[in-house]
Amino acid sequence: MRGRRGDLEWGSIPQLVRSAAEGYGPREAVVEGRHRVTYAELGERVERAAAACLAAGVEPGDRVAVWAPNTLDWIVSALGAVTAGAVLVPLNTRFKGAEAAYVLERSRSKLLFVTGTFLGTSYVASLRRAGAVLPHLEQVVVLADSAPEDFRTWKEFLAGGDATPAREVRARADAIAPTDPSDIIFTSGTTGRPKGAVISHAQTLRCYETWADLAGLAEGDRYLIVNPFFHTFGYKAGIIACLTRGAVMVPQPVSGVDTVLANVAAERVTVLPGPPTLLQSLLDHPARAAHDLSSLRLVVTGAAVVPLRLVERLRTELGVGTVLTAYGLSEASGIVTMCRRGDPPETIATTSGRPIPGTEVRLDPSGEVLVRGHNVMSGYDDDPAATAEVLDADGWLRTGDVGVLDAEGNLRITDRIKDMFIVGGFNAYPAEIEQLLAAHPELTDVAVVGVPDSRLGEVAGAFAVRRPGSTLTADDLIAWARREMANYKVPRHVEFVPELPRNASGKVLKGELRARSAG
Repeated sequence: MRGRRGDLEWGSIPQLVRSAAEGYGPREAVVEGRHRVTYAELGERVERAAAACLAAGVEPGDRVAVWAPNTLDWIVSALGAVTAGAVLVPLNTRFKGAEAAYVLERSRSKLLFVTGTFLGTSYVASLRRAGAVLPHLEQVVVLADSAPEDFRTWKEFLAGGDATPAREVRARADAIAPTDPSDIIFTSGTTGRPKGAVISHAQTLRCYETWADLAGLAEGDRYLIVNPFFHTFGYKAGIIACLTRGAVMVPQPVSGVDTVLANVAAERVTVLPGPPTLLQSLLDHPARAAHDLSSLRLVVTGAAVVPLRLVERLRTELGVGTVLTAYGLSEASGIVTMCRRGDPPETIATTSGRPIPGTEVRLDPSGEVLVRGHNVMSGYDDDPAATAEVLDADGWLRTGDVGVLDAEGNLRITDRIKDMFIVGGFNAYPAEIEQLLAAHPELTDVAVVGVPDSRLGEVAGAFAVRRPGSTLTADDLIAWARREMANYKVPRHVEFVPELPRNASGKVLKGELRARSAG
């Protein structure tokens, strides 16, 4: 059972869904509040959603986007689209309308599944306010009981496929090749423009069968998926990994620690991946003792700095048997290295583990981490120039991260060439934030760096140059930014300067700005 190749076992994600439905039929697959769905029922729902996609005109290779929080509807709509042969394009729930519209336009998405209202925000209204022209977007399906006139509700959409024969859905799914793209995960690079990493069915299956194997995920495990589904960690290390093992998915739409505590206790959760900030908040929560967390046995966290004390506390205070760290990026299917069960606490806390089987990691003379293997993307969607910048002729991917390898081959990330920083588990890219801030009419120049923050790890700090005569304040700019960009990108600190420090070639000296922030 273990050590198998996911790509050889299933070949495509639809085949994995069907195999799970048949193999784990009566077992619980998804828990959403009081709502319980078995694996057999999940298989039926996914096939019904796929039939609706066929009826709606989705053809093999069409891009279908999902813009919604972690819910059963996300799972069914996404897997339904992929079963219909579509390429999934997940959208970040923190995006504002213009940010979502850019990805929809860039990916040429034909169909969009969107949540109604989430955290008080109407995503439909947000998208309409952006006023973007989206010539490829033919249909919008609102995952709610009501929808604007020119959109369809989820129920209406599903009903539209009821006349589509099951054999047609099966034939469409069976025609998918392992090498076909399964999804395009958009990530921002140093240019500040989101780029879509194209990943295949074979890559997804091989990587996350491996992830499940190394983590020790088992049938019947109860997995609280706090990591957002729009992120590889949530979709693939979450949904896909659970499907490979028959684990129970407990999707959590909002990452609040109070909800995590309640869910772990109520659902007897055994598996909890999440960023170090979430785990730290869990341990330090004043009401922790009021919740029974004894069911937890496996915790996996990301490549951000993980204090050794955190690993020790998870083991001693919560009795978590296995704590693992891992490192990945969208361009490498979300997984490059991972610790192994049985590794000493020091290795887990100070490194991100060793390369997963079938992949290689090396450092170039500058210390940049290079990756080669089955996990590396075929390229950025419709962007050969950007692909050539990070992927060489020998298949080595430049990650933009600087690291150190120890004698055992464990990787420790020490810096980020790309300047990217992590805000409470979300990757924030200074170039992208700078581009958004530059649209403010009263700014002539701006630079962004990561600033240490006790709660979120790091937050954005902006150094801005005002237009002559402007009376713009830091509070004004922050308030404006909150309306224009996802919350994790919004600068928490703003300093106005006469000019930005630059070198002879005109490049902003970010090191000087970071030193000033730290001071």
